[in-house]
Amino acid sequence: MTDDRDDRADRDPRDDHDPRHVQEFFGQRAAGWDEKFPDDGPAFETAVAEFGLRPGDRVLDAGCGTGRALPALRAAVGPAGTVLGADLTPQMLTAAQQAGRDADGALLLADVSRLPLRDAAIDAVFASGLIAHLPDPAANLRELARVVRPGGRLALFHPIGRAALAARHGRALTPDDLRAEQNLGPLLAGSGWELLRYADEDARFLAVAVRRA
Repeated sequence: MTDDRDDRADRDPRDDHDPRHVQEFFGQRAAGWDEKFPDDGPAFETAVAEFGLRPGDRVLDAGCGTGRALPALRAAVGPAGTVLGADLTPQMLTAAQQAGRDADGALLLADVSRLPLRDAAIDAVFASGLIAHLPDPAANLRELARVVRPGGRLALFHPIGRAALAARHGRALTPDDLRAEQNLGPLLAGSGWELLRYADEDARFLAVAVRRA
C-alpha cells in the first residue's frame, strides 16, 4: 500500500477503507508506481536509518507495496536478520518481485489486520503510508503490537508530511486528522504502543513508537 500521493483526479483511497476497494485502487496502479515517485528512495533510507534497527533484527514492512523500503531494511539488519514484506495487493508484490526486491526480503500476500505470524515473532514493524488505509486503526495497531516483542518498535512513515500531502489532494488539514500528534499519541497508547518520536515536515512524516511490555 505504501503511499497515497495520487493525482487529484484519482479516487483518494483514504475516502474508503474497505480492503477490497483499497486493493483495487492500488492494483490498478502497481505497474507504474515506482516511476510515479522516482525520488523517494533517499527518504526511505533516512527513515530506516533513524528507526534504530540492529544487525540480526527481525523486521516486517507492513503494507510494503512495491518493496521500496526492503533494500534499506535488509542493509540495516544484515544477512543474519529477517526481513518480511506484507501487502494486501498481489499486483504490488508482483511489482516488488519484478524490481528484484524479493532478494532483500520474503514477500507475503497478507492483510495486516490478520497477520500470519505468531505472537512476539518480530522485533520491529516499518509501515509506510499504511495508517490512512487501516479500516479499524486501533484494532489494526493492536494486531501489529501482537506480533512485535515487548520493547520492539513501530515506525509510521510517509515520504512527505501531512500538510504537503493534504495540499496535493486539494484538502485542508483538519483537527481530526489521524496522523496529527495529538490524535496519534492516544491512538497508539490505546493499542499497546508508546510514542517516542514524532516528526511532521514538508519532506517526510515519521512517528516512532515502542511496544509496551
